[in-house]
Amino acid sequence: MTRTTHFGFKTVSETEKAREVAGVFDSVAERYNLMNDLMSGGMHRLWKRFAVEVSGVRSGNRVLDIAGGTADLSSLFLEQVGSRGEVWLTDINNSMLTIGRDRLLDEGTAVPVAQCDAEKLPFPTNYFDCVSVAFGLRNMTHKDAALKEMLRVLRPGGCVIVLEFSRIWKPLQRLYDLYSFKVLPAMGGFIAKDPDSYRYLAESIRVHPGQEELKQLMQKAGFERVEYFNLAANAVALHRGYKF
Repeated sequence: MTRTTHFGFKTVSETEKAREVAGVFDSVAERYNLMNDLMSGGMHRLWKRFAVEVSGVRSGNRVLDIAGGTADLSSLFLEQVGSRGEVWLTDINNSMLTIGRDRLLDEGTAVPVAQCDAEKLPFPTNYFDCVSVAFGLRNMTHKDAALKEMLRVLRPGGCVIVLEFSRIWKPLQRLYDLYSFKVLPAMGGFIAKDPDSYRYLAESIRVHPGQEELKQLMQKAGFERVEYFNLAANAVALHRGYKF
């Protein structure tokens, strides 16, 4: 029996979702950073810096950046861990990963890079001090499996950081919907020549677990002391959990 899942508002087979998500990021990779700046008014950079600060990562730590794409978080984590630390940049999508790797090389930094599936991480158990995923969890087919893998590769005492779109403050919902389903695809069509991928982005946010639901999902995966910080009128939430 074929297993199904969400691809935005559509119900598709799990195999089809993986193919469709890959197509989205192959399409938008070249304009990804520009679109992020335009869509968020540059705020995504502040959210990511906040995520790194909340992680508590220190000099000498080992960090795994999952769905790291264009390396925004990896670049910030490198500032924290210093020359004695270790940051792995990973993504399932080669187009995104290549841009991130090249960006770090242009900045004069060579980091280990791996193209891999977050649901089957090729890393040893109890290895990393911090695992991060920014705006990538909602694209994963089995979020529970991915979270369990993140827990596995964390050392005891380590933390996971999940930065993701969430449930906006209710009074802003109508305006947010207008922006998401009208403005965003139009912007994606004009800048990235791909309105459909940005329509999927808006839809994927709506079917992703909200703040409390994601907290419970993380607890079920085995994380402890799970908490979240609402950002941008709750449109974005940063979740943090620990392994003990």
